[in-house]
Amino acid sequence: MRYVFLTDELPRPGVAGHLAANHAIISWLQGLGHQVTVLLLGTRLAWPVERYGIAPVAGPQIVARAGHVLPRSPRALAAILLRAAVRGLPPLAARWVRRRRHQADAVLGRFCSAAEADWATRYIASEKPDAVLVDTLFRAAPLAAPALHGVNSVIITHDVFHRRHRALVDAGYRVQPRHLSCADEIAALSGARCIAAIQHDEAALLRKLCPTQHVLAAPMAALPCPPPEGRQRQPRRLVFIGSANLPNLDGLRWFFAEIWPHLGGNISLDLIGDCGAALRAVPPGVIRHGRVQDLRTRLHDASLAISPLLVGSGLKVKLLDYAKHGLVTVATPSSLEGFAPDEAAPFVAAASPEEFAAAILRQLAAPARPERALDYVTRHYSPEASFGALRVALGA
Repeated sequence: MRYVFLTDELPRPGVAGHLAANHAIISWLQGLGHQVTVLLLGTRLAWPVERYGIAPVAGPQIVARAGHVLPRSPRALAAILLRAAVRGLPPLAARWVRRRRHQADAVLGRFCSAAEADWATRYIASEKPDAVLVDTLFRAAPLAAPALHGVNSVIITHDVFHRRHRALVDAGYRVQPRHLSCADEIAALSGARCIAAIQHDEAALLRKLCPTQHVLAAPMAALPCPPPEGRQRQPRRLVFIGSANLPNLDGLRWFFAEIWPHLGGNISLDLIGDCGAALRAVPPGVIRHGRVQDLRTRLHDASLAISPLLVGSGLKVKLLDYAKHGLVTVATPSSLEGFAPDEAAPFVAAASPEEFAAAILRQLAAPARPERALDYVTRHYSPEASFGALRVALGA
């Protein structure tokens, strides 16, 4: 069967949770023998020429040749070069430029333009795929076009965005888009035949909000990646993976201010991802690694993972990354929302700084065997467990 995946950023693992989840869905469909084409709206490329051999790519503002994606126009090229230049600035300067550019502290997403929606509608109508997968409500506009009525479609929600929007606004942040109500979200989702929630609690909520549509849960799948035989984890070594979004940064600042001083001086923490560079300073013992191509080495070295997030929505994909590598995670209750309940789950909930510090010290003193985490992943997040309902919706 043939599918198109409508998005504005190339799906790939190791950059952000939603991109990893999109990549997992594409890889799963390809593994079943189906063809997937990525329809890229906009020009959100990391570099002027980006290698992408995962799936064929098409888009109104890009050219794809021989496994490489590049911008079609000088204007698109200028936008990519500007983003690359901002990434090269010192963290505080880069954050200041982004805030000025977007007039916001946090960007949840960008609704596609009328021209982009028209291009996507014409492409899908001409290609006649068996189904269309849409990356969040921000790319859902083409589904409302009369030309696509009757086309099988699934919106991959990743989040209930009006709830995240409200939480960030209530915390005092400026958010882009400026307005996103519950009614706005319902209207944006209404064009799809099916809605795929990232976790079961959000699926239940979306069923109440969108009673005329089929709502299913399609959490991130995770395949166990146990440590190599005989590999020893480094004692008293923690790990955290995260992008530079506000929940990650606020959670880390809370962790460093309220918890780190109570852990003693012989504990280290690996920060993986853009979160490290976005922090002004980190305590001694904290190592900023940036983006890592292969997480296995870092996660097999660590003794324990942490997730000190104070705001929760969607599904924290990083916790599945930890678990599939055999790690237990000490986490705030907000971090654990939406995970499959299980008495043997590899998560230790800790709400207060005192509980969090005590849980870390307790787990480091008596580390859990990797089988606890690996068995949990196998039980609840195999590809069939995660994507079985999506397979039915797509006719795959």
